[in-house]
Amino acid sequence: METAIPKASRWFVRRDIDGFFGLALDNLIQILLIVNLCQGVLGFSTSLVYGRILPGVALSLIVGNFYYSWLAYQKGQREQRDDITALPYGINTVSLFAHIFLVMLPVRLAAIAQGASSEQAAELAWQAGLVACLGSGLIELSGAWIGDFLRRLAPRAAMLSTLGGIAITFIAIGFLFRTFASPVVGLVPLGVILITYFGRVRFTIPGGLLAVLLGVGLAWGTGLVSWDSAKFGAAVQPIGVYFPGLWIGQLWNSRSVLVEYFSIILPMGLFNLIGSLQNLESAEAAGDTYPAAPTLAANGTGTLVAAVFGSCFPTTIYIGHPGWKALGARVGYSVLNGVVMGLLCLTGTVAIVSYFVPIEAGMAIVLWIGIVIVAQGFTATPSHHAPAVVVGLLPGIAGWGALIAKNALRAAGLGTPEKPITPTLIQPFKLSDTYIDGAFALEQGFIFSAMILAAITVYIIEQDFRKAAYWSIAAAVLSWFGLMHSYRWTVSDTVVNLGFGTGVAWAIGYLLLGILFFYTEWHVRHR
Repeated sequence: METAIPKASRWFVRRDIDGFFGLALDNLIQILLIVNLCQGVLGFSTSLVYGRILPGVALSLIVGNFYYSWLAYQKGQREQRDDITALPYGINTVSLFAHIFLVMLPVRLAAIAQGASSEQAAELAWQAGLVACLGSGLIELSGAWIGDFLRRLAPRAAMLSTLGGIAITFIAIGFLFRTFASPVVGLVPLGVILITYFGRVRFTIPGGLLAVLLGVGLAWGTGLVSWDSAKFGAAVQPIGVYFPGLWIGQLWNSRSVLVEYFSIILPMGLFNLIGSLQNLESAEAAGDTYPAAPTLAANGTGTLVAAVFGSCFPTTIYIGHPGWKALGARVGYSVLNGVVMGLLCLTGTVAIVSYFVPIEAGMAIVLWIGIVIVAQGFTATPSHHAPAVVVGLLPGIAGWGALIAKNALRAAGLGTPEKPITPTLIQPFKLSDTYIDGAFALEQGFIFSAMILAAITVYIIEQDFRKAAYWSIAAAVLSWFGLMHSYRWTVSDTVVNLGFGTGVAWAIGYLLLGILFFYTEWHVRHR
Protein backbone atom coordinates (compact mmCIF):
# COMPACT_ATOMS: atom_id res chain seq x y z
CA MET A 1 0.00 0.00 0.00
CA GLU A 2 1.28 3.44 -0.93
CA THR A 3 1.45 6.08 1.73
CA ALA A 4 0.44 9.65 0.98
CA ILE A 5 3.37 12.02 0.68
CA PRO A 6 2.84 15.02 2.99
CA LYS A 7 2.68 18.39 1.30
CA ALA A 8 4.01 21.59 2.78
CA SER A 9 2.24 24.91 2.52
CA ARG A 10 2.67 27.14 -0.54
CA TRP A 11 2.68 30.90 -0.74
CA PHE A 12 -0.16 30.96 -3.23
CA VAL A 13 -2.94 28.64 -4.44
CA ARG A 14 -5.79 29.22 -6.88
CA ARG A 15 -8.45 29.64 -4.20
CA ASP A 16 -6.48 32.43 -2.54
CA ILE A 17 -8.08 34.67 -5.16
CA ASP A 18 -11.53 33.98 -3.69
CA GLY A 19 -10.29 34.59 -0.17
CA PHE A 20 -8.64 37.81 -1.25
CA PHE A 21 -11.85 39.22 -2.75
CA GLY A 22 -13.80 38.53 0.44
CA LEU A 23 -11.18 39.92 2.83
CA ALA A 24 -10.34 42.87 0.58
CA LEU A 25 -14.01 43.84 0.34
CA ASP A 26 -14.27 43.77 4.12
CA ASN A 27 -11.15 45.94 4.50
CA LEU A 28 -12.30 48.27 1.70
CA ILE A 29 -15.58 48.89 3.51
CA GLN A 30 -13.70 49.84 6.69
CA ILE A 31 -11.40 52.20 4.80
CA LEU A 32 -14.34 53.88 3.05
CA LEU A 33 -16.01 54.28 6.45
CA ILE A 34 -12.87 55.97 7.75
CA VAL A 35 -12.77 58.36 4.79
CA ASN A 36 -16.48 59.20 4.90
CA LEU A 37 -16.77 59.58 8.68
CA CYS A 38 -13.53 61.54 9.09
CA GLN A 39 -14.52 63.98 6.36
CA GLY A 40 -18.28 64.05 6.95
CA VAL A 41 -18.52 63.87 10.75
CA LEU A 42 -15.17 65.22 11.92
CA GLY A 43 -14.60 67.74 9.14
CA PHE A 44 -11.09 66.46 8.39
CA SER A 45 -9.41 67.83 5.28
CA THR A 46 -8.44 65.63 2.35
CA SER A 47 -4.77 66.13 3.20
CA LEU A 48 -5.31 64.94 6.77
CA VAL A 49 -7.26 61.83 5.75
CA TYR A 50 -5.20 60.80 2.72
CA GLY A 51 -1.85 62.25 3.80
CA ARG A 52 -1.72 61.06 7.43
CA ILE A 53 -4.45 58.60 8.39
CA LEU A 54 -4.55 56.28 5.37
CA PRO A 55 -0.74 55.81 5.20
CA GLY A 56 -0.90 54.71 8.84
CA VAL A 57 -3.75 52.36 7.98
CA ALA A 58 -1.63 50.98 5.12
CA LEU A 59 1.34 50.15 7.36
CA SER A 60 -0.85 48.54 10.04
CA LEU A 61 -2.52 46.31 7.43
CA ILE A 62 0.77 45.38 5.78
CA VAL A 63 2.40 44.47 9.11
CA GLY A 64 -0.44 42.21 10.26
CA ASN A 65 -1.27 40.55 6.95
CA PHE A 66 2.36 39.78 6.21
CA TYR A 67 3.00 38.42 9.70
CA TYR A 68 -0.03 36.13 9.75
CA SER A 69 0.82 34.89 6.24
CA TRP A 70 4.37 34.11 7.35
CA LEU A 71 3.07 32.40 10.51
CA ALA A 72 0.73 30.18 8.47
CA TYR A 73 3.47 29.37 5.95
CA GLN A 74 5.92 28.40 8.68
CA LYS A 75 3.27 26.29 10.37
CA GLY A 76 2.56 24.48 7.10
CA GLN A 77 6.28 23.84 6.51
CA ARG A 78 6.77 22.56 10.02
CA GLU A 79 3.70 20.29 10.03
CA GLN A 80 4.02 19.33 6.35
CA ARG A 81 0.48 20.51 5.60
CA ASP A 82 -0.81 22.39 2.59
CA ASP A 83 -4.23 23.20 4.08
CA ILE A 84 -3.18 25.87 6.60
CA THR A 85 -5.18 29.09 6.31
CA ALA A 86 -3.69 32.37 7.54
CA LEU A 87 -5.63 34.29 10.16
CA PRO A 88 -7.69 37.06 8.55
CA TYR A 89 -6.79 40.53 9.77
CA GLY A 90 -8.00 44.08 9.35
CA ILE A 91 -9.43 47.19 10.98
CA ASN A 92 -11.63 46.77 14.04
CA THR A 93 -15.10 48.06 13.09
CA VAL A 94 -16.38 48.53 16.64
CA SER A 95 -13.32 50.52 17.70
CA LEU A 96 -13.58 52.56 14.50
CA PHE A 97 -17.01 53.86 15.47
CA ALA A 98 -16.12 54.20 19.15
CA HIS A 99 -13.01 56.28 18.49
CA ILE A 100 -14.78 58.59 16.04
CA PHE A 101 -18.01 59.20 17.96
CA LEU A 102 -16.90 58.77 21.58
CA VAL A 103 -13.36 60.23 21.53
CA MET A 104 -12.54 62.27 18.43
CA LEU A 105 -15.91 64.00 17.93
CA PRO A 106 -16.20 65.15 21.59
CA VAL A 107 -12.63 66.53 21.43
CA ARG A 108 -13.43 68.39 18.21
CA LEU A 109 -16.67 69.86 19.58
CA ALA A 110 -14.98 70.91 22.83
CA ALA A 111 -12.18 72.63 20.90
CA ILE A 112 -14.66 74.55 18.75
CA ALA A 113 -16.64 75.56 21.84
CA GLN A 114 -13.40 77.02 23.25
CA GLY A 115 -12.87 79.13 20.14
CA ALA A 116 -10.58 76.91 18.08
CA SER A 117 -10.82 77.08 14.29
CA SER A 118 -12.12 74.12 12.32
CA GLU A 119 -8.56 73.19 11.29
CA GLN A 120 -7.26 73.39 14.87
CA ALA A 121 -10.19 71.34 16.16
CA ALA A 122 -9.57 68.70 13.49
CA GLU A 123 -5.89 68.52 14.46
CA LEU A 124 -6.75 68.01 18.13
CA ALA A 125 -9.38 65.38 17.31
CA TRP A 126 -6.90 63.48 15.15
CA GLN A 127 -4.26 63.54 17.91
CA ALA A 128 -6.86 62.26 20.41
CA GLY A 129 -7.63 59.40 18.03
CA LEU A 130 -3.94 58.51 17.85
CA VAL A 131 -3.72 58.28 21.64
CA ALA A 132 -6.89 56.16 21.85
CA CYS A 133 -5.44 53.83 19.23
CA LEU A 134 -2.15 53.63 21.15
CA GLY A 135 -4.00 52.74 24.36
CA SER A 136 -5.94 49.98 22.61
CA GLY A 137 -2.71 48.57 21.18
CA LEU A 138 -1.07 48.49 24.61
CA ILE A 139 -4.06 46.57 26.03
CA GLU A 140 -3.97 44.08 23.15
CA LEU A 141 -0.21 43.63 23.51
CA SER A 142 -0.37 43.08 27.28
CA GLY A 143 -3.19 40.56 26.80
CA ALA A 144 -0.86 38.33 24.78
CA TRP A 145 0.62 36.93 27.99
CA ILE A 146 -2.72 35.75 29.42
CA GLY A 147 -4.33 34.62 26.17
CA ASP A 148 -3.73 30.88 26.58
CA PHE A 149 -5.07 30.98 30.15
CA LEU A 150 -8.29 32.69 29.02
CA ARG A 151 -8.76 30.20 26.16
CA ARG A 152 -8.44 27.27 28.57
CA LEU A 153 -10.92 28.88 30.93
CA ALA A 154 -13.85 29.28 28.51
CA PRO A 155 -15.73 26.35 26.90
CA ARG A 156 -15.62 26.22 23.11
CA ALA A 157 -19.37 26.78 22.86
CA ALA A 158 -18.94 30.05 24.76
CA MET A 159 -16.23 31.26 22.40
CA LEU A 160 -17.84 30.23 19.11
CA SER A 161 -21.42 31.24 19.92
CA THR A 162 -20.25 34.79 20.68
CA LEU A 163 -18.72 35.00 17.21
CA GLY A 164 -21.92 33.49 15.79
CA GLY A 165 -23.99 36.28 17.31
CA ILE A 166 -21.76 38.86 15.66
CA ALA A 167 -21.72 37.00 12.35
CA ILE A 168 -25.46 36.52 12.01
CA THR A 169 -26.24 40.15 12.79
CA PHE A 170 -23.43 42.61 12.13
CA ILE A 171 -22.13 40.63 9.12
CA ALA A 172 -24.78 38.44 7.50
CA ILE A 173 -28.12 40.17 8.01
CA GLY A 174 -26.97 43.58 6.78
CA PHE A 175 -25.73 42.12 3.51
CA LEU A 176 -28.84 39.94 3.23
CA PHE A 177 -30.98 43.09 3.48
CA ARG A 178 -28.83 44.73 0.86
CA THR A 179 -29.15 41.69 -1.43
CA PHE A 180 -32.94 41.80 -1.39
CA ALA A 181 -32.98 45.58 -1.71
CA SER A 182 -31.27 45.08 -5.11
CA PRO A 183 -32.31 41.52 -6.04
CA VAL A 184 -31.48 41.73 -9.74
CA VAL A 185 -27.88 42.53 -8.86
CA GLY A 186 -27.50 40.72 -5.54
CA LEU A 187 -29.07 37.29 -5.99
CA VAL A 188 -26.95 36.00 -8.89
CA PRO A 189 -23.56 36.58 -7.13
CA LEU A 190 -25.04 34.98 -4.00
CA GLY A 191 -26.14 32.00 -6.07
CA VAL A 192 -22.64 31.61 -7.51
CA ILE A 193 -21.10 31.61 -4.04
CA LEU A 194 -23.60 29.06 -2.68
CA ILE A 195 -23.17 26.80 -5.73
CA THR A 196 -19.38 26.99 -5.50
CA TYR A 197 -18.93 26.42 -1.78
CA PHE A 198 -21.99 24.58 -0.59
CA GLY A 199 -22.67 22.77 -3.88
CA ARG A 200 -18.93 22.15 -4.47
CA VAL A 201 -19.19 22.99 -8.19
CA ARG A 202 -16.03 24.36 -9.83
CA PHE A 203 -16.33 26.92 -12.60
CA THR A 204 -13.64 27.85 -15.11
CA ILE A 205 -12.52 30.75 -12.92
CA PRO A 206 -12.62 30.95 -9.09
CA GLY A 207 -16.16 31.30 -7.77
CA GLY A 208 -15.40 34.45 -5.79
CA LEU A 209 -13.94 36.17 -8.86
CA LEU A 210 -16.91 35.06 -10.98
CA ALA A 211 -19.36 36.41 -8.39
CA VAL A 212 -17.60 39.79 -8.30
CA LEU A 213 -17.44 40.06 -12.10
CA LEU A 214 -21.12 39.20 -12.46
CA GLY A 215 -21.97 41.65 -9.69
CA VAL A 216 -20.04 44.47 -11.35
CA GLY A 217 -21.65 43.72 -14.72
CA LEU A 218 -25.16 43.59 -13.31
CA ALA A 219 -24.65 46.73 -11.22
CA TRP A 220 -23.54 48.79 -14.21
CA GLY A 221 -25.84 47.07 -16.69
CA THR A 222 -29.02 47.60 -14.65
CA GLY A 223 -28.27 51.18 -13.67
CA LEU A 224 -27.66 50.52 -9.97
CA VAL A 225 -24.34 52.22 -10.70
CA SER A 226 -24.12 54.74 -13.52
CA TRP A 227 -21.65 57.26 -14.85
CA ASP A 228 -21.51 60.46 -12.84
CA SER A 229 -18.79 62.88 -13.87
CA ALA A 230 -18.97 64.78 -10.57
CA LYS A 231 -18.55 61.62 -8.48
CA PHE A 232 -15.82 60.37 -10.79
CA GLY A 233 -13.98 63.67 -10.45
CA ALA A 234 -14.23 63.52 -6.66
CA ALA A 235 -12.91 59.94 -6.70
CA VAL A 236 -9.94 60.89 -8.88
CA GLN A 237 -9.01 64.05 -6.97
CA PRO A 238 -7.14 62.42 -4.01
CA ILE A 239 -4.97 60.19 -6.24
CA GLY A 240 -1.28 60.70 -5.52
CA VAL A 241 1.61 59.22 -3.57
CA TYR A 242 1.50 59.52 0.22
CA PHE A 243 4.38 58.48 2.48
CA PRO A 244 3.75 57.57 6.14
CA GLY A 245 4.93 60.00 8.77
CA LEU A 246 6.10 59.36 12.32
CA TRP A 247 3.80 61.17 14.79
CA ILE A 248 5.32 60.45 18.22
CA GLY A 249 5.33 64.13 19.17
CA GLN A 250 1.60 64.44 18.53
CA LEU A 251 0.98 61.35 20.66
CA TRP A 252 2.97 62.86 23.53
CA ASN A 253 1.17 66.21 23.26
CA SER A 254 -2.22 64.52 23.65
CA ARG A 255 -1.27 61.95 26.29
CA SER A 256 -3.95 63.29 28.69
CA VAL A 257 -6.55 61.66 26.42
CA LEU A 258 -5.54 58.27 27.88
CA VAL A 259 -6.88 59.36 31.26
CA GLU A 260 -9.78 61.49 30.07
CA TYR A 261 -11.22 58.81 27.78
CA PHE A 262 -10.06 55.75 29.71
CA SER A 263 -13.69 54.64 30.09
CA ILE A 264 -13.84 54.28 26.29
CA ILE A 265 -10.32 53.04 25.56
CA LEU A 266 -10.31 50.25 28.20
CA PRO A 267 -13.51 48.44 27.17
CA MET A 268 -12.66 48.80 23.47
CA GLY A 269 -9.21 47.32 24.07
CA LEU A 270 -10.64 44.45 26.11
CA PHE A 271 -13.35 43.91 23.49
CA ASN A 272 -10.64 43.61 20.85
CA LEU A 273 -8.58 41.24 22.99
CA ILE A 274 -11.45 38.88 23.82
CA GLY A 275 -12.67 38.94 20.22
CA SER A 276 -9.21 37.96 18.98
CA LEU A 277 -9.09 35.07 21.45
CA GLN A 278 -12.47 33.86 20.22
CA ASN A 279 -11.22 34.02 16.65
CA LEU A 280 -8.20 31.91 17.60
CA GLU A 281 -10.58 29.34 19.10
CA SER A 282 -12.62 29.44 15.91
CA ALA A 283 -9.47 28.80 13.84
CA GLU A 284 -8.55 25.85 16.07
CA ALA A 285 -12.03 24.38 15.68
CA ALA A 286 -11.52 24.61 11.91
CA GLY A 287 -8.23 22.70 12.16
CA ASP A 288 -5.57 25.43 12.46
CA THR A 289 -4.11 25.87 15.94
CA TYR A 290 -2.15 29.08 16.44
CA PRO A 291 -0.26 30.03 19.64
CA ALA A 292 -2.02 32.83 21.49
CA ALA A 293 1.00 34.84 22.67
CA PRO A 294 2.67 35.68 19.32
CA THR A 295 -0.62 36.09 17.43
CA LEU A 296 -2.05 38.50 20.00
CA ALA A 297 1.28 40.31 20.28
CA ALA A 298 1.31 40.82 16.52
CA ASN A 299 -2.25 42.10 16.69
CA GLY A 300 -1.28 44.65 19.33
CA THR A 301 1.84 45.58 17.39
CA GLY A 302 -0.25 46.29 14.30
CA THR A 303 -2.40 48.68 16.30
CA LEU A 304 0.67 50.40 17.79
CA VAL A 305 2.11 50.80 14.28
CA ALA A 306 -1.19 52.38 13.22
CA ALA A 307 -1.03 54.93 16.06
CA VAL A 308 2.62 55.86 15.65
CA PHE A 309 2.27 56.35 11.87
CA GLY A 310 -0.95 58.36 11.83
CA SER A 311 -3.97 56.05 11.96
CA CYS A 312 -6.52 56.41 14.76
CA PHE A 313 -8.02 52.96 14.23
CA PRO A 314 -6.99 49.67 15.90
CA THR A 315 -6.51 46.48 13.93
CA THR A 316 -7.66 43.02 14.92
CA ILE A 317 -7.70 39.34 14.02
CA TYR A 318 -10.85 39.13 11.96
CA ILE A 319 -13.84 36.95 12.50
CA GLY A 320 -14.28 34.35 9.75
CA HIS A 321 -11.23 32.06 9.60
CA PRO A 322 -13.38 28.93 9.01
CA GLY A 323 -15.10 30.71 6.14
CA TRP A 324 -11.84 31.63 4.43
CA LYS A 325 -10.61 28.08 5.00
CA ALA A 326 -13.76 26.62 3.47
CA LEU A 327 -13.27 28.95 0.49
CA GLY A 328 -9.94 27.22 -0.08
CA ALA A 329 -7.85 30.27 0.82
CA ARG A 330 -4.50 29.42 2.37
CA VAL A 331 -1.54 31.84 2.75
CA GLY A 332 -1.50 34.03 -0.33
CA TYR A 333 -4.89 35.68 0.21
CA SER A 334 -3.53 37.49 3.25
CA VAL A 335 -0.38 38.64 1.41
CA LEU A 336 -2.52 39.89 -1.49
CA ASN A 337 -4.79 41.75 0.91
CA GLY A 338 -1.88 43.49 2.62
CA VAL A 339 -0.29 44.51 -0.69
CA VAL A 340 -3.46 45.71 -2.41
CA MET A 341 -4.95 47.52 0.61
CA GLY A 342 -1.57 49.09 1.31
CA LEU A 343 -1.28 50.38 -2.25
CA LEU A 344 -4.84 51.73 -2.24
CA CYS A 345 -4.15 53.69 0.94
CA LEU A 346 -0.70 54.94 -0.11
CA THR A 347 -1.89 56.12 -3.53
CA GLY A 348 -5.29 57.56 -2.63
CA THR A 349 -7.04 55.23 -5.09
CA VAL A 350 -9.55 53.85 -2.57
CA ALA A 351 -12.36 56.07 -3.84
CA ILE A 352 -11.86 55.26 -7.52
CA VAL A 353 -11.94 51.49 -6.84
CA SER A 354 -15.14 51.80 -4.83
CA TYR A 355 -16.63 53.89 -7.66
CA PHE A 356 -16.15 51.15 -10.26
CA VAL A 357 -16.66 48.10 -7.98
CA PRO A 358 -19.77 48.64 -5.83
CA ILE A 359 -20.20 46.78 -2.56
CA GLU A 360 -23.10 44.82 -4.08
CA ALA A 361 -20.62 43.09 -6.40
CA GLY A 362 -18.78 41.27 -3.63
CA MET A 363 -21.04 41.24 -0.61
CA ALA A 364 -22.20 37.65 -1.30
CA ILE A 365 -18.77 36.39 -0.21
CA VAL A 366 -18.99 38.19 3.15
CA LEU A 367 -22.58 36.98 3.63
CA TRP A 368 -21.39 33.42 3.07
CA ILE A 369 -18.59 33.91 5.61
CA GLY A 370 -21.21 34.95 8.18
CA ILE A 371 -23.25 31.80 7.49
CA VAL A 372 -20.21 29.55 7.95
CA ILE A 373 -19.26 31.18 11.25
CA VAL A 374 -22.74 30.68 12.71
CA ALA A 375 -22.80 27.07 11.51
CA GLN A 376 -19.42 26.41 13.14
CA GLY A 377 -20.87 27.24 16.54
CA PHE A 378 -23.06 24.16 16.21
CA THR A 379 -20.81 21.79 14.22
CA ALA A 380 -17.54 22.31 16.14
CA THR A 381 -19.03 21.87 19.63
CA PRO A 382 -20.58 18.81 21.31
CA SER A 383 -24.15 18.36 20.05
CA HIS A 384 -25.58 18.46 23.59
CA HIS A 385 -24.08 21.96 24.00
CA ALA A 386 -26.34 23.31 21.23
CA PRO A 387 -28.61 25.13 23.75
CA ALA A 388 -25.53 26.98 25.06
CA VAL A 389 -24.66 28.06 21.51
CA VAL A 390 -28.18 29.44 21.08
CA VAL A 391 -27.92 31.33 24.38
CA GLY A 392 -24.58 32.77 23.27
CA LEU A 393 -26.14 34.09 20.05
CA LEU A 394 -28.76 36.15 21.86
CA PRO A 395 -26.70 39.08 23.26
CA GLY A 396 -25.24 39.78 19.82
CA ILE A 397 -28.72 39.76 18.31
CA ALA A 398 -29.90 42.09 21.09
CA GLY A 399 -26.97 44.43 20.49
CA TRP A 400 -27.76 44.55 16.79
CA GLY A 401 -31.44 45.18 17.58
CA ALA A 402 -30.49 48.10 19.83
CA LEU A 403 -28.36 49.54 17.02
CA ILE A 404 -31.23 49.22 14.53
CA ALA A 405 -33.64 50.90 16.98
CA LYS A 406 -31.29 53.86 17.46
CA ASN A 407 -30.67 54.11 13.72
CA ALA A 408 -34.45 54.24 13.23
CA LEU A 409 -34.76 57.04 15.78
CA ARG A 410 -32.00 58.98 14.07
CA ALA A 411 -33.65 58.43 10.69
CA ALA A 412 -36.85 59.89 12.19
CA GLY A 413 -35.00 63.10 13.03
CA LEU A 414 -33.99 62.43 16.62
CA GLY A 415 -30.44 62.30 17.91
CA THR A 416 -29.65 65.99 17.40
CA PRO A 417 -28.94 68.65 20.06
CA GLU A 418 -32.43 70.00 19.42
CA LYS A 419 -34.08 66.56 19.57
CA PRO A 420 -31.83 64.25 21.59
CA ILE A 421 -32.45 60.57 22.23
CA THR A 422 -33.52 60.42 25.90
CA PRO A 423 -34.77 57.86 28.46
CA THR A 424 -38.33 59.12 27.91
CA LEU A 425 -38.38 57.01 24.74
CA ILE A 426 -38.24 53.78 26.73
CA GLN A 427 -41.88 53.94 27.82
CA PRO A 428 -43.34 54.26 24.31
CA PHE A 429 -41.30 51.21 23.31
CA LYS A 430 -42.67 49.27 26.28
CA LEU A 431 -46.21 50.17 25.31
CA SER A 432 -45.58 48.22 22.12
CA ASP A 433 -44.18 45.33 24.21
CA THR A 434 -40.59 46.13 23.25
CA TYR A 435 -38.29 46.32 26.28
CA ILE A 436 -35.67 48.34 24.48
CA ASP A 437 -33.85 49.18 27.73
CA GLY A 438 -33.01 45.48 28.02
CA ALA A 439 -31.56 45.57 24.51
CA PHE A 440 -29.52 48.66 25.42
CA ALA A 441 -28.20 46.80 28.49
CA LEU A 442 -27.26 43.72 26.46
CA GLU A 443 -25.62 45.88 23.80
CA GLN A 444 -22.93 47.12 26.18
CA GLY A 445 -20.18 44.54 26.49
CA PHE A 446 -22.20 41.93 24.61
CA ILE A 447 -19.03 40.05 23.70
CA PHE A 448 -18.53 39.45 27.45
CA SER A 449 -22.15 38.67 28.31
CA ALA A 450 -22.53 36.29 25.35
CA MET A 451 -19.46 34.32 26.38
CA ILE A 452 -20.45 34.24 30.05
CA LEU A 453 -24.08 33.24 29.50
CA ALA A 454 -23.03 30.51 27.06
CA ALA A 455 -20.41 29.23 29.53
CA ILE A 456 -22.97 29.18 32.34
CA THR A 457 -25.33 27.18 30.13
CA VAL A 458 -22.55 24.70 29.23
CA TYR A 459 -21.83 24.02 32.91
CA ILE A 460 -25.53 23.71 33.71
CA ILE A 461 -25.81 21.07 30.97
CA GLU A 462 -22.75 19.30 32.41
CA GLN A 463 -24.20 19.69 35.94
CA ASP A 464 -21.01 21.43 37.05
CA PHE A 465 -22.92 24.07 38.99
CA ARG A 466 -19.89 25.32 40.90
CA LYS A 467 -18.24 26.49 37.69
CA ALA A 468 -21.52 28.06 36.61
CA ALA A 469 -21.49 29.98 39.90
CA TYR A 470 -17.92 31.18 39.31
CA TRP A 471 -18.89 32.52 35.88
CA SER A 472 -21.85 34.30 37.47
CA ILE A 473 -19.55 35.96 39.99
CA ALA A 474 -17.24 37.05 37.14
CA ALA A 475 -20.29 38.55 35.43
CA ALA A 476 -21.18 40.39 38.62
CA VAL A 477 -17.69 41.90 38.85
CA LEU A 478 -17.70 43.02 35.21
CA SER A 479 -21.18 44.47 35.62
CA TRP A 480 -20.27 46.32 38.82
CA PHE A 481 -17.50 48.19 37.00
CA GLY A 482 -19.67 48.89 33.94
CA LEU A 483 -17.87 46.62 31.51
CA MET A 484 -21.21 44.90 30.88
CA HIS A 485 -24.78 46.19 30.67
CA SER A 486 -24.41 49.62 32.27
CA TYR A 487 -25.04 52.46 29.81
CA ARG A 488 -25.48 56.18 29.73
CA TRP A 489 -27.30 58.47 27.33
CA THR A 490 -25.68 60.85 24.89
CA VAL A 491 -27.39 63.11 22.39
CA SER A 492 -27.67 60.42 19.72
CA ASP A 493 -26.71 57.13 21.37
CA THR A 494 -26.41 54.95 24.44
CA VAL A 495 -22.79 54.20 25.36
CA VAL A 496 -20.85 52.20 27.93
CA ASN A 497 -20.92 53.66 31.44
CA LEU A 498 -17.64 52.60 33.00
CA GLY A 499 -17.19 53.30 36.72
CA PHE A 500 -17.36 51.89 40.23
CA GLY A 501 -20.87 50.60 40.96
CA THR A 502 -22.41 51.81 37.69
CA GLY A 503 -23.94 48.40 37.00
CA VAL A 504 -25.15 47.59 40.51
CA ALA A 505 -28.54 46.17 39.47
CA TRP A 506 -27.01 43.66 37.07
CA ALA A 507 -24.23 42.84 39.54
CA ILE A 508 -26.79 41.96 42.22
CA GLY A 509 -28.72 39.85 39.73
CA TYR A 510 -25.64 37.84 38.80
CA LEU A 511 -24.64 37.42 42.46
CA LEU A 512 -28.07 36.02 43.26
CA LEU A 513 -27.71 33.69 40.28
CA GLY A 514 -24.34 32.55 41.64
CA ILE A 515 -25.89 31.83 45.03
CA LEU A 516 -28.56 29.75 43.28
CA PHE A 517 -25.87 27.70 41.53
CA PHE A 518 -23.91 27.14 44.77
CA TYR A 519 -27.13 25.97 46.43
CA THR A 520 -27.88 23.68 43.50
CA GLU A 521 -24.38 22.20 43.75
CA TRP A 522 -24.96 21.47 47.45
CA HIS A 523 -28.45 20.12 46.78
CA VAL A 524 -27.25 17.70 44.08
CA ARG A 525 -24.44 16.37 46.28
CA HIS A 526 -26.68 15.80 49.30
CA ARG A 527 -29.91 14.53 47.80
